[in-house]
Amino acid sequence: MNEEQFNLDMRKFLKRFGVSAQRAIEEAVRKGIESGRLTGNETVKARARLEIEGADVDLVIEEDLHLA
Repeated sequence: MNEEQFNLDMRKFLKRFGVSAQRAIEEAVRKGIESGRLTGNETVKARARLEIEGADVDLVIEEDLHLA
């Protein structure tokens, strides 16, 4: 295995996921507030799942996001 290439690809994936996830969360919250489903004062739960094909990985991370 080429460790350097693997680390570069992994950092690229994590950066892309982080930026994309943040945008998706911000947009979902904004739309939730605009539609009235959210007030902007509550706490919402975010959940992310990481799966890796060919490896026995199924990682779920949950976090409460406080809007106020």
